Amino acid sequence: MYPKLEDPRNHQEWLPPHAFAWYAQIAALSGAYAYSWNSTITEPNAEVRFEQEVRDMVRDRIVLDVGCGHGEFTVRWASIVKRIIGLDVTSGFITAGRKQPPSNVTFVTANTKERLPFADGEFDCAYNRRGPTSCYQHIARVVKPGGRILALHPGDRLSMELPRLFPGFFEPAPDGTPILDRLADRLEQGGLKQVEIETVTSVQYLHEPMDVIRIRCFGQSPALIAKIIDESLSGIEAIFHSHATVEGLPATYEHYLVRAVI
Repeated sequence: MYPKLEDPRNHQEWLPPHAFAWYAQIAALSGAYAYSWNSTITEPNAEVRFEQEVRDMVRDRIVLDVGCGHGEFTVRWASIVKRIIGLDVTSGFITAGRKQPPSNVTFVTANTKERLPFADGEFDCAYNRRGPTSCYQHIARVVKPGGRILALHPGDRLSMELPRLFPGFFEPAPDGTPILDRLADRLEQGGLKQVEIETVTSVQYLHEPMDVIRIRCFGQSPALIAKIIDESLSGIEAIFHSHATVEGLPATYEHYLVRAVI
């Protein structure tokens, strides 16, 4: 029998992932939206596929990056685009992105649940890399007719083994495909055409027990993470080592790769 693991959400300091306060805390702590755990991902790697398709789409275009975070991915395309604007609701990320950007890169703070602060048809194309799906209700107005949209979103089965392996530490996996269903609804509400949602699935190997804590507690404060390490690491180590392979602890790595046209 493994020791009972405590639910990290029971701590008063816990911030719900993807809440505004959670994003603001990440920006304040590190200035960057960058995953803190270590892992190896097998092929097909959805992130790599998405990056390749974005590169092909944005060349010589005026581009919108929705949910740009601290702008590292935005700036990556500066040498091949005409102009690119990164949009994010978290002002701390936008502040980080504005530190010495290339001349054809701009960063804007805005909420995708509201009217986007751009002219009609201002962009040739747009992409959304793990950003808010609320943008699809407004994006058709700011991208030219015929313009392409690419997006990458976490899948419903992403890391689905972790709640079973670490009961109590992770929230139970939801039934059905609520993420896919909501994504499809918002794409339809936005009036996008030729919509294709491809499910890309592979395996992510977490390298060490601490990576289980890092993936569960991403975005939480260092003080809270220290408490969770004290109360749960020994139990996590026992479970991890009993299920890990030489590559690490395997977990499903699933994403939805979206292609659409305005």
